Amino acid sequence: MILSRTIDSYHFGFSLNLTDSQLRSLTGFFHHPDSIGVSLLGGRTSVTPAKLDGIGSVVIKHYRRGGLMRYFIKHRYLKFGKTRAQREFELLVIVGSLGINVPQPIAYAHRSRLFYRAWLVTREIHQPLSLARLSLQDEKKTRTTMQAVIEQISSLIQNDILHVDLHPGNVVVDAVGKVYLLDFDKGSVYHGNRQKLKNRYLTRWQRAVSKHGLPEILAEMLQAGLN
Repeated sequence: MILSRTIDSYHFGFSLNLTDSQLRSLTGFFHHPDSIGVSLLGGRTSVTPAKLDGIGSVVIKHYRRGGLMRYFIKHRYLKFGKTRAQREFELLVIVGSLGINVPQPIAYAHRSRLFYRAWLVTREIHQPLSLARLSLQDEKKTRTTMQAVIEQISSLIQNDILHVDLHPGNVVVDAVGKVYLLDFDKGSVYHGNRQKLKNRYLTRWQRAVSKHGLPEILAEMLQAGLN
């Protein structure tokens, strides 16, 4: 069950039993300078690491615009229905309940009138290494990891879950070798044909591998594993 609460004009949703004190602590991090990085595959990330009493290490995702609009409006979106943070949080809850490894969703929040800013809080993954970087460092471990990746993506397809931008940069391995799928922003429950859904995953994955010069074994193994 997802609970909701408003703290100091911030509208929160959360599934853990967070206290007002914990929620207020989060608001203090929302306007810290966020770290903007560019991944191996060119994707932009905008996050703030934080410590939350009673929870531990978390990552706060700041939603930023892409494309030309980012030069005019970096963080704000027109409020119409659910925010991007709420939609991603709810999808993470669904995907996690299916046994697929995703960052544990802790809370989402937005602050708005007509235009809003939004944040997503997830539990930190310990020492994450992207599959893209791993594939350039250790072929044997990459092959082993790809078996787990294939299982995770197969489960997404079988449960009709669309991740719109799944590529080797959005797959990470933690310090003990557990595989996680990241960044479900704009994802959804898919209502089309499963073969078409599978083809979307394969096409996006192959395009990323080819464009960024990653080892072709990443695409070959996924193609074989999903067929």
